[in-house]
Amino acid sequence: MAIIERMRLFLIRSPIKMARLQGVGNVKGTVKRVILELTSSDGVVGWGEAAPWEVFTGTPEAAFAALDVYLRPHILGKPVKRVRALTAELDRVIVGHAEAKVAVEMAVLDIFGKTAGLSVADLLGGRVRDTIPLSFSIADPDFNADMERMREMVPAGNVIYKVKTGVKPHAEDLAHLEAMRDAFGDRIDLRLDYNQALPPFGAMNVLRDVAGFRPTFIEQPVPRDCLDAMAHFTSALDTPVLADESCFDAADLMEIVRRRAADAISVKLMKAGGLLKAQSIMAIADAARLPGYGGTLWEGGIGLAAGTQLIAATPGISLGCEFYMPYHVLTEDVLEQRIENRDGHVVVPDGAGLGISVSEHSIRGNAEVLAAR
Repeated sequence: MAIIERMRLFLIRSPIKMARLQGVGNVKGTVKRVILELTSSDGVVGWGEAAPWEVFTGTPEAAFAALDVYLRPHILGKPVKRVRALTAELDRVIVGHAEAKVAVEMAVLDIFGKTAGLSVADLLGGRVRDTIPLSFSIADPDFNADMERMREMVPAGNVIYKVKTGVKPHAEDLAHLEAMRDAFGDRIDLRLDYNQALPPFGAMNVLRDVAGFRPTFIEQPVPRDCLDAMAHFTSALDTPVLADESCFDAADLMEIVRRRAADAISVKLMKAGGLLKAQSIMAIADAARLPGYGGTLWEGGIGLAAGTQLIAATPGISLGCEFYMPYHVLTEDVLEQRIENRDGHVVVPDGAGLGISVSEHSIRGNAEVLAAR
């Protein structure tokens, strides 16, 4: 039985094309993440990615240290096929650090799939979809720049847009939403994301105002621990409410279901800590009839390849994905060839494993390596 024989880490920094106003933390200039390379005893290489965000989950430096110092001894020598046993052991070794753990799992599944001649989606139960509708986030400090992007993207088939609201004054948000509806009408699928920006007191008036623009959902309007407020919005608004920061894991989702605090959830690998865990979360959501949305932090092509494989094999994640980073925000990605976008959809790679090609050359040629081990 093949075992994991070698492990290498790269802490990288990549330039981005535009600033992003996100509500809980703004991003400009560059983003950092950790790339993991595992090699099996029969020479098969698998890739993983940890992309924490300091205001959301943790720091890239902490993920690098977790993998290098604490998890490395428990990864090397483990059988490639015993993925669940490995992930359970990693949970016992160190608390938290979901991003580091999912990087390990995706790299092992990449090796497993390549060895078996199967995609990761096949390993997760087989595909239910080959393409995923792509959502682009309207978060540039220069709204006019985003409108120019939309004028190019909408005719090309990109029709889903998630507007980062609550960062600018409410009147400015309303003016921007009106401009988008005036310019594109019902051709666009409009969604709103407050990233916890609103205090519960007075939030309902704000949400009733924006609901007039017919968004598909309103994402995380208040801080993650304000579940009573979330439940009130879910009950009182005709517009569906989506939980993101309030829903990291299965225990969070159980409480959301109990309180009826959301109509849908955002599923992010960097929150869930694993593809298998994300499917477990969606099993609960399916039972509660809550659809899922494929969210993201600042992953590049490796992490988003894993996300596409997950969504391809998970029926309940039916609200599309926001895997736009490699095409629209990163100036360069570490993949040798980017994952295809076609007619406003992400095309799920159909090769073995994650279906991508990565090398040390493609990493060092397309990102600044801050540390390597």
